[in-house]
Amino acid sequence: MTPRFDGQLAVVTGVGRAGQVGEAVAERFAALGARLALIDRTPDAVGERAAALRAGGAAATAYACDLTSPAAVTRTASEITATAHSGVHALVCLAGGYATSGAVDQSDPEAWNRLIAINLTTAYLTTRAFLPLVRKASGAIVYFASVSALPGARTAKDAAYAAAKAGVVALMKSVAQLEKPAGVRANALAPSSIRTADNLASMGDDVAYVERETVAEWVSYLCSEASRQVSGQVLRLG
Repeated sequence: MTPRFDGQLAVVTGVGRAGQVGEAVAERFAALGARLALIDRTPDAVGERAAALRAGGAAATAYACDLTSPAAVTRTASEITATAHSGVHALVCLAGGYATSGAVDQSDPEAWNRLIAINLTTAYLTTRAFLPLVRKASGAIVYFASVSALPGARTAKDAAYAAAKAGVVALMKSVAQLEKPAGVRANALAPSSIRTADNLASMGDDVAYVERETVAEWVSYLCSEASRQVSGQVLRLG
């Protein structure tokens, strides 16, 4: 049975440029009846995504926000609170990015700090700001880890990215344990390479990609009543 989110609010971060995962996740929630609050650091890009969804009949609002800034995230959460009378039923922490950091002894500390900031700090600050609204709805949070954070991964030149995503897994487990009494669930997806516009441009088409639509289906499942008993889990895709 396909889950429905009619009238429920889904907050999705990292929904900016076309061809990326956030676009597919937002489209999936819109198709299932959710109201959408889309957050990205680039005003024009997130505005375009929201406008495209509204053109298709969805209720979608764009919010430009630097998710590495505690003050900015708090302001955005306050704006959304004003319209989230029933709370947030789905919080999807998709903001992030990949770059190789190279061998540890030759790596750039700035690159390390940036990868931690855009992948882990964004998830932490988003969770911190929106938890009251997720509690109100007894909702669900989905984080994005990576196969790089799983046992056996080859991370010799990807220490910064792997560390950031391992931190996301640790954050998810902490939230799942602490928020269980409030009825809040938290899980993480750990995909391999996803068929996005960026990945196609950098790696070509001859790769065993995970499809964006597959990722979106899993996100909606983990936020639905069908997965009410699932929390604290890392699900590998690909």
